[in-house]
Amino acid sequence: MNLFYAPGLVGDLHTLNEEESRHCVKVLRLKTGDVIHITDGKGNLWESVIEDNNPRECTIRLIKNQKPETRNPEPETRNPELKYGFRPYRLHIAIAPMKNIDRFEWFLEKATEIGIDEITPLICDNSERRHIRTDRLVKVITAAMKQSIKAWHPVLNEPETFNAFLKKDSGNLCKLIAYIDDVSPMLSQAYEKERDAIILIGPEGDFSEDEVRKAKEAGYQTVSLGFSRLRTETAGLAACHTVYLKNFGE
Repeated sequence: MNLFYAPGLVGDLHTLNEEESRHCVKVLRLKTGDVIHITDGKGNLWESVIEDNNPRECTIRLIKNQKPETRNPEPETRNPELKYGFRPYRLHIAIAPMKNIDRFEWFLEKATEIGIDEITPLICDNSERRHIRTDRLVKVITAAMKQSIKAWHPVLNEPETFNAFLKKDSGNLCKLIAYIDDVSPMLSQAYEKERDAIILIGPEGDFSEDEVRKAKEAGYQTVSLGFSRLRTETAGLAACHTVYLKNFGE
């Protein structure tokens, strides 16, 4: 299955951008009349047919909208055709960027493959990296979304300081902060199935005690990711996968 990304789809006819057109025509060697799938990254997935295989401006016609469900807690009532990107929860991970940007890209790629909705680079007291360019990182997310056949494109926010992030209104979400101590419950115990969640992941020097105190005052619960000391990107992926398994592994 070939999946292409075209944000802002409107109407029946659509022209792919130059990058997607080149990949479709030059790399995959698809021709007029071939069927492809396309998503707008907002949960819509269309079966489409190529009308004009121009390698710079490939034109497609949308045929069938296979829009996935956003929420449906009753497995027996789910339509098996509406499966791409379906998850009964939303997950936002705010994570400190690593000094080695390749590790942050790895986290974004793998978290997208597993399933995540929003990522905020979090600038903490012990952060080793305080500035990132999001343009290339968005491309990493897009490639991972297409490779893993997702109909939802995760949002990558601009970096925020820890204090500024805590001041945002997060609504009635499950708010968790991963912290190394001897008393916090495991994430798998603290997180409730099918509940939207925000999880804070600190830098490799961990959150400062002051940050943990402020997070608790803002309604966050400390959680453990296990007994091993994890790299930041590993901790972020472990949190993403734990939430996924809590929803689909039981």
